Amino acid sequence: MFPFFFFLLFLSSFPFTLVFSSHCTTSTSTKTFEKCMPLPSQDASISWTFHPHNATLDIVFFGSFISPSGWVGFGINPTSPEMTGTRALIAFPDPNSGQLVLLPYIIDPSVKLQKNPLLSRPLDIHLLTSSSTLYGGKMATIHNGATIQIYATLKLVTNKTKNIHFVWNRGLYVQGYSPTIHPTTTNDLSSIATIDVLSGSEAKYHNNFMTLKYIHGAINAISWGIILPIGAVTARYLRHVESLGPAWFYAHAGIQLSGILLGTVGFGFGIRLGQLSPGRVYGLHRKLGIATFSLGMLQTLALFFRPKTTNKFRRYWKSYHHFVGYACVVLGVVNVFQGFEVMGEGKSYTKLAYCLCLSTLIGISVALEVNSWVVFCRKAKEDKLRREGLIGSSGKFSGSSHG
Repeated sequence: MFPFFFFLLFLSSFPFTLVFSSHCTTSTSTKTFEKCMPLPSQDASISWTFHPHNATLDIVFFGSFISPSGWVGFGINPTSPEMTGTRALIAFPDPNSGQLVLLPYIIDPSVKLQKNPLLSRPLDIHLLTSSSTLYGGKMATIHNGATIQIYATLKLVTNKTKNIHFVWNRGLYVQGYSPTIHPTTTNDLSSIATIDVLSGSEAKYHNNFMTLKYIHGAINAISWGIILPIGAVTARYLRHVESLGPAWFYAHAGIQLSGILLGTVGFGFGIRLGQLSPGRVYGLHRKLGIATFSLGMLQTLALFFRPKTTNKFRRYWKSYHHFVGYACVVLGVVNVFQGFEVMGEGKSYTKLAYCLCLSTLIGISVALEVNSWVVFCRKAKEDKLRREGLIGSSGKFSGSSHG
């Protein structure tokens, strides 16, 4: 029941459907386009004209600032529907003159993980022209809510007009000429759309990709981050309850096998996500996932080689079992937190819910650990008194009575 409740809470924290803004226009003060489409977030929209004879795309993005010192960006990801790998045009007020500037940027993985600042550099796509303007013309000023239009002309690869991944976002401020990280609300993390520019329809690829991503996160958080730790706690503290007999072992084995099976499904989703996004690199998360899965498989295979209690190798098997088991649990929990960061959920309610679940489990473990030490010390004291003849086998004090 505990993992199931968390599973529902986790899934309810993610948006599986995209809500589109209600308007778009095919005309600006300087140009008219053939098609337009409202985008899934930030009340943004795009308009475009595709020229099949030379595979060029004239496009304009309509966005808005959320800060007078902020930025607005729009771009294309050539490989996958995500921010990492996007070739972007970002507009912001020049730190020296205050005038609107538009510069090219490539969003690489180190920028998303905030290891390096975002620096302007030439794009490696066929960008023919680009410009930006504020709604209201030259007299307009950048303020919270100011509307901006980013124009671009691109040359696309012939016969590849489907599944064009458009990415956009906005931030609060710019350090020098380096835009800082954007907010991480649900609205800001949904700023991706995959569109067929020839037909003008949105592809379902992005929706399916994001759904798969959320399911991958939910399943792995439940299996590696909740179920397996519960199984470890079950084995450590229930095995000493004599009234349970061997029931603790069957409970432990059942919980762990359930966690491993569910974790294997989540691991498979992770592999599929990697195949769908060849331009994405999450080295630490991937390495931790492979290590955790490998330890889980070793732990499962060890059941088939479990010696009998009378076997002289039993103690070595137990040491191996404990070490691999605890290592698997620790790496699994660490990778769940790493997964939250990868998904941009580092400050989300979903992560808070997981932390509350994990804290509850840790609190229960601490209470059981204290109780087990109290019982151990009490038994050790009774054994000592029994050896000294101060108490009998029944646990009552022995001695001569005085009249």
